Amino acid sequence: MDLRYHTPLDAPALRALGIPAPWGFGLADRVRFGEIDALGHVNNTAYLRWFESFRLPYLQARGITDYGPESPRLVLKRASCDYLAEMFNGMDYVVTGRTRAFRTTSFTMEFAVWLPHPSGARQTAAGEAIIVLLNRDGPGRHPIPAPGRRAFTEIDGALCESP
Repeated sequence: MDLRYHTPLDAPALRALGIPAPWGFGLADRVRFGEIDALGHVNNTAYLRWFESFRLPYLQARGITDYGPESPRLVLKRASCDYLAEMFNGMDYVVTGRTRAFRTTSFTMEFAVWLPHPSGARQTAAGEAIIVLLNRDGPGRHPIPAPGRRAFTEIDGALCESP
């Protein structure tokens, strides 16, 4: 199995790794020693860092931000993680994510962590986050850019929860 670390993986690449639909965007990496806790498995906080590392290229690819000086500020309102199976040092994994729903200035993302295998990946964690866009240089919220709204709907199958 050939994993491309830190490089966005599209739907065909994810299917080749045994990761099912609807996941269409992922990032592969390997568990590092510094992510291991005293019990010898991945520390719970590592998963939230993995989700954050995933969000950066995902949001750029979806047209939400280019992280430039004119881009909206991205604020994490809430994050959660369900731990489904232990992971250990040196394991290869893939984080996948998608936007499930969005409003005018915020959106809800889903995440999953997988141990890839061509005959069927094993999910080890599931997460969710709510992200709010704020104006860069002033008070108030920033609307989700039109290209991002289209990508959420057309690529991720997200539901628009506002008019």
